Amino acid sequence: MDLKFTEEQEMLRETTQALCRDASGVDVVRQMENDPIGVPGTLWRRMREAGLMGILVPEEHGGLGLDLLSCVVIYEEFGRALAPGPHFGSAVMSVLAIREGGSEAQKKALLAALGGGETIIVPAWLEPDGGYGPEGVQLLAKRSGDGYRLRGVKRHVFHAKAAQQLLVLARTGEGPTGVDLFLVEVGAKGLTFEQQKSMASDTQYRVGFEEVAVPASARVGAAGSGWGTWEAAMYRGIILLAAWAAGGANRALEITVQYSKDRQQFGKPIGAFQALAHYMSDAAPVAEGAKVLAYEAAWAHDRGKDIRRLAPMAKLFCCKAFRDITHMAQQVHGGIGFTLDYDIQLYYRRAKQLQLNWWDSRYLEQLIAADVLDRDLPRTIPDPFTPVE
Repeated sequence: MDLKFTEEQEMLRETTQALCRDASGVDVVRQMENDPIGVPGTLWRRMREAGLMGILVPEEHGGLGLDLLSCVVIYEEFGRALAPGPHFGSAVMSVLAIREGGSEAQKKALLAALGGGETIIVPAWLEPDGGYGPEGVQLLAKRSGDGYRLRGVKRHVFHAKAAQQLLVLARTGEGPTGVDLFLVEVGAKGLTFEQQKSMASDTQYRVGFEEVAVPASARVGAAGSGWGTWEAAMYRGIILLAAWAAGGANRALEITVQYSKDRQQFGKPIGAFQALAHYMSDAAPVAEGAKVLAYEAAWAHDRGKDIRRLAPMAKLFCCKAFRDITHMAQQVHGGIGFTLDYDIQLYYRRAKQLQLNWWDSRYLEQLIAADVLDRDLPRTIPDPFTPVE
């Protein structure tokens, strides 16, 4: 693996650093907590101007068409700044799903708008008491005339009220291949929205579907292809979340090291005490290792290598590193680390949240175990690792 970044990638890092410094400081992160829309205006505008909404949109549709390693560079900086907003749901997951499974008409109609930031589409996939796999999709899509009617509930839908459309996973048949993706207008009759509170104080919604009518043209991809499309997007998307977690972990460690130099006790900085110094020295290789694993997963994807094990490993390890390092940081800060006046609690709360979302630790472990133990067993759903054109 070549860890020497290109000049273009270094420019992307510098551009993203400057953007986050100017438009995504901790004051913005705090302002967005429990906001019903959750889109910071200045940050979103600056992202649009920099072309960052189109990082995964192909050039023929007006985007930057970046490789995944370049996107990891950007997401590492997003994680350091805890950049709020629907970028991941719209510019990553929805773009990847439409690229992977959408019709030519859908790609033409949506990719340029998503890449320009004019349109926001967010996924609605998790359900109450469901799981992270295809069996957890129980929202029903029943044939009705020339279209479908959707009935059920989705939870943890990020930035639902900021979006123009939802990308909905719905059950149309039995088993993993009985799942389809649908584009649903946010203003459709029969949709209800209830904001959920989370430990990260981010913007999530419970979305109810009561006989919501959608045309057949709203289905993304061929019948029964929904889970395969979604899984392919997820394997790529979680690499960027791993980079986000690695960036957050490294920044949390920096904040803690600086605090340990500034805080005096018994006439000297608390970082001079061995017990605390060892905590931080132990955290340093973990934080660095998280970055390298995220880089490796993206590098492997860009070279057409198998990421069936690397992608889950990256998110599992990076999210654990983020959570463990912020836990250590809270111990170094002591009781004041839990007060709202200190920034470290912003990182701590988001670290645990990220562990639980977009495939949690247990599901990631299952995926890794399946690759380690069951590589030669027949798959029950289409292989999601054909490179996206």
